[in-house]
Amino acid sequence: MKAKLMLLGVSALCLSGVAGTFACSEAVKAKARDFIDNEKQFHLGFLPTEQSNPITATLEEDFSRSLLDGVKCLQRGDRQIPITMRHVFTGEKFEKLVQSMVQTLKAPKGRIIFSGCGATGRLSILLESMWRDFFHRRASELSPAERALADRSASIMTGGDFALIKSVESFEDSIPGGERQAAALNVGEGDTFVAITEGGETSSVLGTLRYAAAHGARCFLVFNNPAYLLRTRLDRCREAIENPKVTVLDIYCGSMGLAGSTRMQATTSEQLLGSCALEAALCRVLPRFARETASDYTVAFEKLLSTLESPETRADIAGAIAFEKALYAKGGRVTYFADDCMLDLFTDTTERSPTFMLPPFRSTDERNLAQSWAFVKNPLHDTVACWQALFHRDVRCLEWTRADYAQPGMPPLKKNQLPKISRACLMKYPIGNEVTPERYAGVASAAVIVRAGAPDAAFEAKAREQAKPFGETRLFKVCAADASPLEVWKHLAVKLTFNNLSTGTMVAMGRVAGNWMSWVSISNKKLIDRGIRLLVELGRIDYEEAAQRLFAAEEWVESQDWTGKETPCAVQVALARLRAEKRH
Repeated sequence: MKAKLMLLGVSALCLSGVAGTFACSEAVKAKARDFIDNEKQFHLGFLPTEQSNPITATLEEDFSRSLLDGVKCLQRGDRQIPITMRHVFTGEKFEKLVQSMVQTLKAPKGRIIFSGCGATGRLSILLESMWRDFFHRRASELSPAERALADRSASIMTGGDFALIKSVESFEDSIPGGERQAAALNVGEGDTFVAITEGGETSSVLGTLRYAAAHGARCFLVFNNPAYLLRTRLDRCREAIENPKVTVLDIYCGSMGLAGSTRMQATTSEQLLGSCALEAALCRVLPRFARETASDYTVAFEKLLSTLESPETRADIAGAIAFEKALYAKGGRVTYFADDCMLDLFTDTTERSPTFMLPPFRSTDERNLAQSWAFVKNPLHDTVACWQALFHRDVRCLEWTRADYAQPGMPPLKKNQLPKISRACLMKYPIGNEVTPERYAGVASAAVIVRAGAPDAAFEAKAREQAKPFGETRLFKVCAADASPLEVWKHLAVKLTFNNLSTGTMVAMGRVAGNWMSWVSISNKKLIDRGIRLLVELGRIDYEEAAQRLFAAEEWVESQDWTGKETPCAVQVALARLRAEKRH
C-alpha cells in the first residue's frame, strides 16, 4: 500500500504542469543518445542474469495469492544451483583452485585473495572473515604457527570496506580503479587471486584481475553467465577470459529468481563455490579438521535447501515478511541485532537500497537524509570494536585524494566532491551498542534479534536490554544447518533466508512487477541499462524513447529538494509518467 501511494504521489508530481505529451530537454536527448551510441559495452540485456526467469514468472501473482505461495515461488530459483554445482565440484578447475590455495598456504608467504563488487564484494569480505574467524574460534586447538595462517587471506571490495554498508556510486565502472585497489594490497607472486563477478562483466573486478595476472598471482575468474556470450559481446570480458594466466570457472545456473537481482542465485552459487574451496584447502593443510567437512558439497547444499523448504521454515519466513510489510507500510523501521551473522545481514540490508530504491544507511552526519527502513547493530561492542570483531583485522577504506581521482579512467567525482568513504566516515555509522533513538523515537519500530546456530545467552540478554526502547522485540531463528570448520552451511542458510525475506517483503509491497525489479537505482551504467530495459518491457516503447524518459525523470528528481524524505526512483517516475500519459 505504501509503495502504491508513493507511486501515485510521484505520478502527480512529475505530471504537474505537463500537457500529457512527453517532451524532454536537448540535454536529456543528448545524454540518451550518448548512452545508446557510446556505452554499448553496458547494454547487457543479452545476458541470462539480466533476463526474466520462467521458473518464477508468477512471482507477483503468487505473493498476491498468499505469502506462503510467494516464498515457494522464490525458492524454486535456488533449485537451479545444485544442477550446475554438481559438475563444478567434480571438475578439474575446482580442483585446480583448491590446489592453488593449498600451495599458497604451504608456502612461507602468499595470500588467498578474493575480489568483488557490490554483492560479490561483500561476499569477498565475508569469505575472508570466515577464514579469519575459524582461527579465532578454534584458537585453543591450534599451534602458534597454525594460528598465524589467519592472516593468509584478504579481500578487495570495490570502493573499499565502506561499500559493505553503503553502495559507492560509479566505482564498478572503472577498470583503473580496480587496478589501483589491487596495487594497494600488493597483489603478486605467491598469491591465489579469485575474482568474483556475478554476471562476469563488472569492470572494477576485471581491473583487479588484470593487475593480479600481470604481477604473477595465480588467477581465477568466477562468474554466472555463459562464457561464450561474454567473450563474443564484451571486450573487457574477452580480455579476461582469454588471458592464459586466468583459470575461468563459469558456473552459470540460469536467470535470477528476480530478474537482474544477481544477489540471488548468482551470488549464492559463488558463495557456495568460494566457501567450499576455502574449506577444502583448510582441511588439506590441517587434515585433522577434515572429519568436520561435508564429503559431498552438492548433497550438503541440497540438504540445506530441503530444510529451508520445510513447512516450518517457510511459515517462519512468510511470517517475517508479513511483519516487516506491516511495519514498513506505516512508516516503521526494523533494527536487526546480530553478532556472528552480522556480515551476512549487512550484505542483505545494504543490497536492499539499490535493488529496491530504499533509503541507504544514514551516518551521524546525515541527519537531513531519510532513515533506512532496516539497519543492523551488534549489542556486544561499540562501533570501532564491532568492526574489529567482524573482520579480525583493521578496516581497509579508500583514502584517495583529488589527484587520485584525476587519473585517467578513475571513478568520476559527483558534483566535484570527494566521496565520503574513508575509515573516519565508516565509523560514523553506529552499528555497535551506541544508543540510536532515531531508530525508534516517534515511529513504529521493531528490534529483531537474529539467531543463527546455537543459542547465545549473553548475546540475547544484551540484545533484549538494548531493544527495550523499541516498540516491539522479536526473535528470528534461522533454520538449523550442518556444522563445518568455516561454518559454510550456516552462512548460506542466513543468506538464503534473508534473500527470501527481503525480496518477498518488497514483492508484497508492490516493488516488483511480474518477476522484475520495478524500483531500481540507476547508480551505475549496468543499472541505467536495466532501468531502460524495464521501461521497454513494461511500457512497450523502444530503447531510445525509454532512455530519454529515464534521463528526463532523473533530471526532474535531481531538481527537487528531498531533505528528510525518501528520494523517489527515477525508473518509477518515468513509468508513472508514461502510464499517466497513456491514460490521458
